[in-house]
Amino acid sequence: MQLGLHALGIGAGARRAVIDAVAVAAEATGFATLWSGEHVVMVDRASSRYPYSADGRIAVPAEADWLDPLIGLSFAAAATSTIRVATGVLLLPEHNPVVVAKQAASLDVLSGGRLTLGVGVGWSREEFDALGVPFARRAARTEEYVAALRTLWREDVASFTGDFVRFDSIRVYPKPPRPTIPIVFGGNSDSALRRAATLGDGWYGFNLDGVPEVADRLAFLGAQGRDLADLRIAVALRDPQPEDIAQLAALGVDELVLVAGPPDDPAVAGEWVSALADRWLPM
Repeated sequence: MQLGLHALGIGAGARRAVIDAVAVAAEATGFATLWSGEHVVMVDRASSRYPYSADGRIAVPAEADWLDPLIGLSFAAAATSTIRVATGVLLLPEHNPVVVAKQAASLDVLSGGRLTLGVGVGWSREEFDALGVPFARRAARTEEYVAALRTLWREDVASFTGDFVRFDSIRVYPKPPRPTIPIVFGGNSDSALRRAATLGDGWYGFNLDGVPEVADRLAFLGAQGRDLADLRIAVALRDPQPEDIAQLAALGVDELVLVAGPPDDPAVAGEWVSALADRWLPM
């Protein structure tokens, strides 16, 4: 089983020098993927419930720097040559899918085919309101946008007609260097897992409460009629321990993602990554 690192894009991880240091060290020490999430806006007092914590609150301060993940990951990709980069996750219904198709393909080309596009439906009504995007039917919008993305990446002259996006006989270049960019669905709910099973190339389970919850969610995912061997499974645990690795591998997990904030000082960021590698990668 491989290990990923979800450390870039927020706070100290939004600084160029730290991004370079973390990315270079992660590649050198054997991490498989660098992950970066997204929020376009944050608010001081949210009424929306954050779905990945017991108290319904996100731990990131509203005033923290939070990079656009595709831009931030482009710097990580430029500093490296082999490690994968992944959005974990991009809130797809908040974006124009034609623009996302071009941005994602551009990063995939420049990185040599190393991008995984993790997508989610979003949870913050305040964020959707600020962007002028309806909060209602965001799951249906996401599913349609995924179909549109794949059409744009596949077809030289692309047309699409849906409830939320329409285009006719357009050319969007560059195309991904691979046949397509893998799309991984985030979210731990039943509906998120159904989307991963029916539409995704994989699933990214975030902030799960240990191996038992991973087992429960994978059992549900497997019951949707999709062979789990056809999906890339990545999970981040709330309190991971090195001894979890063998159990996760036995469940069919492909990648354990460590979620951690890097130090402010880029001079010690590489040492910080190396310390993580010493603890986790020998397993």
